[in-house]
Amino acid sequence: MFVDLPQELILYTAGAFLLGWLLSSLSSNMGARYKVKKRDPRDDRIRELEAELRIAHGNTDKSRTELERLEDQLKETTIGIERRDIVISEQQAKLDRVKTDLKDSVIKTRELRAELAERATENVHAEAKIREVETELSIAQASTDLIATGVLDYSIAPDTEDGGAPANQDDLAKVSKAAT
Repeated sequence: MFVDLPQELILYTAGAFLLGWLLSSLSSNMGARYKVKKRDPRDDRIRELEAELRIAHGNTDKSRTELERLEDQLKETTIGIERRDIVISEQQAKLDRVKTDLKDSVIKTRELRAELAERATENVHAEAKIREVETELSIAQASTDLIATGVLDYSIAPDTEDGGAPANQDDLAKVSKAAT
């Protein structure tokens, strides 16, 4: 069927088709330029806001993961601080107990030292009394021995007064020197 048509008609048809195609593309280019010039600036703003929204969603996701990571670190840090506070309070309690024990020990030591000093003083006084008693006892023993041997006989003394004691001190000194 296409072959039966005259060749001019085929060429005119092809030329018309080509001319139509050229006119339509020119018309669409011109319309697009006119549309671009005529385009609403709010549409551009909307496109910009949509792009910013997509970027903000991406940043929000990154921020959420960072926030979760920081919350986990905060929990771990809080647990570590609580444990450290517990250890510190236990150490402080031990330190307080040791301080009170030390104070009690110091007080007891002072009391014991005072008691020891008191006992030492009593021992010194007791030893002094014992020496005094031993001295008196040895003097009494010596005089008893002298009386028993007859060296000290007060009844035969040459210058005796009524009480039986020698009249002068020189005689008494002679008798005590003779006894020794």
